[in-house]
Amino acid sequence: MSRVCVSGSAGRMGRAIVSLLKEEGVELGAALEYEGHALLGTDAGVLAGVDAIGLALTADAVAAVAASDVVIDFSAPANTMRLLDLCIKAKKGLVIGTTGLSDEQKTTILKAGASIPVLLSPNMAVGVNALFALVEQAAKMMRDGFDVEISEIHHHFKKDAPSGTAVRLKDIVRDAHATDESQIVYGREGIVGERQTGEIGVHALRGGDVVGEHTVYFFADGERIELTHRATSRIIFARGALRAAKFLSGKPPGSYNMMDVLR
Repeated sequence: MSRVCVSGSAGRMGRAIVSLLKEEGVELGAALEYEGHALLGTDAGVLAGVDAIGLALTADAVAAVAASDVVIDFSAPANTMRLLDLCIKAKKGLVIGTTGLSDEQKTTILKAGASIPVLLSPNMAVGVNALFALVEQAAKMMRDGFDVEISEIHHHFKKDAPSGTAVRLKDIVRDAHATDESQIVYGREGIVGERQTGEIGVHALRGGDVVGEHTVYFFADGERIELTHRATSRIIFARGALRAAKFLSGKPPGSYNMMDVLR
């Protein structure tokens, strides 16, 4: 049975992951939180709304990594990079769902695949990864004569915009259309003139308790295609993260993604 360290165990995603451990046949190696967190010492299972697990939230990242086969991290970029260093030193796998990472940080994570098994994905949900594949296929078929716009909606607590999933969708379309990054438009305001050929619009909406919604629009004269994924529960991301952790457990070093898990 795989043993996982859940980084950010007191957060919304962390609690969802812990709540699914028994169902997914995964053992909790450690429940990690930052130094000074008000809930340190609380049983991770109780906090997640399930039976007590016998492991309390800890801020000792070195011990938490050592006690696990794979670390699952949905936190902040700076913390993710610290955990990456610890996982490399301890030769442990790392599943990363953190968004807002810089291009430099992403490159560092991918290079870590030379030392440890690491999986980086902006979205762990099976349906969203199906959306990635469908958008890639659609974008290749609709290169000429189609305008592409991407919209995403999330709850008012989300800190980064656009979402990591929207950025990935943008990258998929950009690559398929050979679009330059300078042609990406993030929102529009004022007298912006006519829409330019090859432009890709990306728009972020925030409000309420929306878990996540992403739509890619392909517009042409006389027709429109819309590909949408709506998430109504964080459980889908938690289940995907645990599936990824089980996949990484025992894997050789390498840079993996969710498509590797789902194949």
